[in-house]
Amino acid sequence: MKHNNSILVFLIIFSVLSGCKGPEVNTIDISGTWSVKIDSTNIGITDNWANSPFSGTAITLPNTLDGAEMGTASTLEPALNNYVMSNLTRKHQYIGKAWYQREIEIPSSWENKTVTLKLERILWESTVYLNGEKIGSANSLIGKHSFELPKSVTSGKHLLTVVVDNSNKFPNINVAGNRYPDKVNQDMAHAYTNHTQIKWNGILGDMSLVAAASNQPTNMQVYPNKDLKTLKITFQQPISIEDKVDVVIKKLNGDEVYNAKHAVSKESDNLFALNINKPEGLEFWDEFNPNLYTVLITTNTGNVSTDFGFKVVGNTNGDLTLNNQRIFLRGNLECVIFPLTGHPPMEKEEWATLIKQAKAYGLNHLRFHSWCPPKAAFEAADEAGFYYLVELPHWSLKVGEDEKTTEFLKAEGQKILKDYGNHPSFLFMALGNELEGDESLLNSMVAELKAKDKRHMYITTVYSFQPHRRPSSMGKIPQPEDDFFITQYTDKGWVRGQGIFNDKPPHFNADYSSTSEHITKPLISHEIGQYSVYPDMSEIEKYTGVLEPLNFIAVRNDLEKKGLLEFAPDFTHNSGKLAAILYKEEIERALKTPSFDGFQLLQLQDFPGQGTALVGLLNAFWESKGVISAEEFSQFNSEVVPLLRFEKAVYENGETFKASLEVTNFFKPMKNQNIVWSITDEAGSVLSNSQVKDANLNIGNNTNLGEIAFEINIDKAKKLKVEVTLEGTKYKNSWNIWVYPKDVNLTHNDIVVTSSCAVAAQALKKGGKVLLNPDFKTLKGTQGRFVPVFWSPVHFPNQPATMGVFVDTEHPAFNDFPTDTHSNWQWWDLCINSKSVITDNLDITPIVRVIDNFVTNHHLSNVFEAKVGNGTLVFSSIDLISNLNDRPVARQFRHSVLEYMISDAFNPSKSTTIEDLKALKLEGKQSGFSAKDIYE
Repeated sequence: MKHNNSILVFLIIFSVLSGCKGPEVNTIDISGTWSVKIDSTNIGITDNWANSPFSGTAITLPNTLDGAEMGTASTLEPALNNYVMSNLTRKHQYIGKAWYQREIEIPSSWENKTVTLKLERILWESTVYLNGEKIGSANSLIGKHSFELPKSVTSGKHLLTVVVDNSNKFPNINVAGNRYPDKVNQDMAHAYTNHTQIKWNGILGDMSLVAAASNQPTNMQVYPNKDLKTLKITFQQPISIEDKVDVVIKKLNGDEVYNAKHAVSKESDNLFALNINKPEGLEFWDEFNPNLYTVLITTNTGNVSTDFGFKVVGNTNGDLTLNNQRIFLRGNLECVIFPLTGHPPMEKEEWATLIKQAKAYGLNHLRFHSWCPPKAAFEAADEAGFYYLVELPHWSLKVGEDEKTTEFLKAEGQKILKDYGNHPSFLFMALGNELEGDESLLNSMVAELKAKDKRHMYITTVYSFQPHRRPSSMGKIPQPEDDFFITQYTDKGWVRGQGIFNDKPPHFNADYSSTSEHITKPLISHEIGQYSVYPDMSEIEKYTGVLEPLNFIAVRNDLEKKGLLEFAPDFTHNSGKLAAILYKEEIERALKTPSFDGFQLLQLQDFPGQGTALVGLLNAFWESKGVISAEEFSQFNSEVVPLLRFEKAVYENGETFKASLEVTNFFKPMKNQNIVWSITDEAGSVLSNSQVKDANLNIGNNTNLGEIAFEINIDKAKKLKVEVTLEGTKYKNSWNIWVYPKDVNLTHNDIVVTSSCAVAAQALKKGGKVLLNPDFKTLKGTQGRFVPVFWSPVHFPNQPATMGVFVDTEHPAFNDFPTDTHSNWQWWDLCINSKSVITDNLDITPIVRVIDNFVTNHHLSNVFEAKVGNGTLVFSSIDLISNLNDRPVARQFRHSVLEYMISDAFNPSKSTTIEDLKALKLEGKQSGFSAKDIYE
């Protein structure tokens, strides 16, 4: 068994110094070799398997059957279908009862003591037998399964049998993903799913027998009071306390800060409480100062101790505060994504590594979507200063329809508070994800939790789609019992970018105040991002555990068949760069909104389930894809972020770039701070710079700190960088803008520019050069969009599913059009006013390749070149004809293409026919698309 070493050392020292006898360490580790039998036909009870040692398969516990390669072996093959693309594939699978058995030995010193069997984590139900006698059963997806052995248990050897049943006990906790044909894969709540965590059968974490005196004090809970001046401590003890108790508080692995005797009061049967003033040396816990302490109480029957941190989270005039100072949650979802094991880590070190990576990218918060992590996760977060939101194992559209499910969920909630409530990292709790059903029941359940434990803030549901399906305000405004509010849009509109970035030209002077400032409770934006990144084929070899990446392999095979495999790294890189740009603007808009108290990304790392939702800038192992470094990401996602508000991304010669400076500060007051800004070109030449001196940066949003004004005077197109730095600190941020001349050549005598295939055919027949630019609305293809696939093209198939452009920047067509290899904000107008045409069967050379989604994997392009008959052609399904006076990017791009076409470099190597080009024309009408369509 793993012990909290600091507590054990403290107990020993305390015993020596005080002359009191400390509690014996009465624990037997029962991990190791067990025997297991799979009971797929449910005959174990009738055949009395628990009565005597059975001949099973040896398994080393803690482990899962998947980890032991037991169960039905997968027969799936890589294929682009919903079976394979739904999630990573379990190499072995078993749902049902499994009997685990071993011999234990009770020492003679344990006689007359209470002996408890503790099994830290099991899915879903456990039943325990001792020498064939049933001891009891437990149901929990989020907490330990504990069993008190009979008082009559004697010293010596005994046969212990644990039956684990991982079948679905309460189907109503789970929403069904009906897009997935395999019913085993339809459950989507992350506590019980195959989409991330697998539905494993086994026993994980601590496995131990613990002996204690029957009158030993237990279940200590520490409650910092909201006045920040006092502490309430409770514990349970079956014998009354007549005298004062000894209370000792010491810094974890440090000095003693408090030692005194205290009277206690009896609050209820066996529950005792005491209140003490906050000791002078007891410091607050937060993300910057994760101060931890151990409290030890000695009563007339023994000792009880626990670790804790002094923190109070609350709502101060609508702002989210910790210890009376405003905080801002820079959050990310955690959905039990651990693809080597298929289950959460049970060791603190693994969680500490994950949190270290999260903090490197500027995060300070994890939301555990429809599950609650084990003790080790809380311990790591306590030490790191990291904020948690945990949830019941619950994602349902049928709340309240089944009474037994409700009772199970209520019990899980109480278990979470008891098992994890002392951890200072545990700030928030939700009843589940996107719940629908009985609103009054959800509110009453939250009220019960509040009455039990006021250390945390509670919410009925993390968002809800209920208003879309029935009359309800749930999801659009806070519920009566909500302490805070998480949503993607309020009753006044969107509070995340999904419904905005494709509908409006790029602008950087916006926030969500108009749709959020009327909300009177702390507001956190729900699951922002979800921008899909193309699968990284190099990741396949990393899956060396219980899950096989058949979904990745299927994509790789399809790319190879279609001659696209060589471009796979470029698809990943360029789609990832686009996602990073969008995540940056998502986060900055949230930071600019004074009425916001945080956001939760979906997400920094990949989500390998729900149709292979690879939305991460990191892979499922929390490793970088090489798209953006932690240093770069944390420039716009940190406790202090310099920000700019400016009107647009694209400027013309003679205009003035104007930007307003502000700084979001959720660290500490920063006095007399100099704010330095500069504007440089791609060669690194400084075009303008200055500074704002002696700015006082308070906690929160510091706006209107100064203005940047830069008159644009150029004769050629350029990409510029605007950078803002807080002098003498690590805090800086930057943005790109693009500047274009107004007067450029848009025609050449030697080039025919036309939207007509007939006109083009005549010119080509005569050996001419043609820029063929049909009305894109008349073409077959995918509707042009700037944003990439939302979440997954499998999970949400009703969307135009492309993933940005992929450009060869060395191609001479871009000599007068500065661009990255990937979509950036200047591409917005070009993408929106375009179609991506399928060129699978055309012998052409793409100038602008469009990345298709990873299910269809077409050769897509919206600008390509070829020889046609006697002539040469550039075909554009980007509109390069309409309203060019008002579309400087399209104007400049057309100019750059034409300059290329009149140069000697224009000599297409591939050939197609005018008939092939005519076949790109659309027959009939293509329907439009709205961001909300993905949910239909």
